[in-house]
Amino acid sequence: MEIRADIHLGDSRERLRLLADDSVDLIVTSPPYADQRKNIYGGIPPDEYVDWFLPISEQLLRVLKPIGSFILNIKEKVTNGERSTYVMELILAMRKQGWLWTEEFIWHKKNCYPGKWPNRFRDARERLLQFNKRKKFHMYQEAVMTPMGGWANTRLKNLSDTDKTRDNSKVGSGFGKNISNWLTRDKAYPTNVLLLATECGNKKHSAAFPESLPEWFIKLFTKENDTVLDPFMGSGTTLFVAKRMRRHPIGIDIVPEYYDMVRCRLQPIERSLFDLEEHREACAP
Repeated sequence: MEIRADIHLGDSRERLRLLADDSVDLIVTSPPYADQRKNIYGGIPPDEYVDWFLPISEQLLRVLKPIGSFILNIKEKVTNGERSTYVMELILAMRKQGWLWTEEFIWHKKNCYPGKWPNRFRDARERLLQFNKRKKFHMYQEAVMTPMGGWANTRLKNLSDTDKTRDNSKVGSGFGKNISNWLTRDKAYPTNVLLLATECGNKKHSAAFPESLPEWFIKLFTKENDTVLDPFMGSGTTLFVAKRMRRHPIGIDIVPEYYDMVRCRLQPIERSLFDLEEHREACAP
């Protein structure tokens, strides 16, 4: 059965109102960062960013299911040698709005090219903030487990006496571990640091992220036939991945060129020969 894809052209603040309450399982998006993409999205100054985003996050809070998750890819900017605080201010404002800030993932760009400034080095990471409506939400951790790797051939071969019991933390945190529990396992749960290469071909978009990024979160937080929303779809990476993984994708973008590009690549083509040729001309690169 063909997976339906819904895409909308317009401002997310308005188009999100068309979606029903509690209808989305996962939101994965990367909105324009402060002062970025001015030629396309106008650029939002850091001191105006929170006020600009809160009406959008209010609608996202409404459409997300109680058991759903919201992954926000966002990054601070640096002005005059100092990092802006607008991301931290946004987190605090969203918590007051009703969101729970559950987790922070770090995307380590393992192929980041070199560079430096007088007082700092080039960033090789971006933040992916996880927000939820409730403390209990759907999370399929086994879907993203990774091979044990060389750690199993080194650390697990030289176990101390304390490794074979629940060794309580020496700092009094109450946490402990029994490393011997992992002797018979071939997979481990990942950390919250994702080692992924950046997208080299930008797909006619200035800030496309790699397909492996939304794919990881779609595996972690959804199952087949769940609904995945990207209210700033851009080149449509999240939508393409979601559809390939048999999830129902919904995308919104205010830029007509991106909307047309995604529509031509995403929507199923069931046309007569004449209509098909007309479609090819309309969607030609």
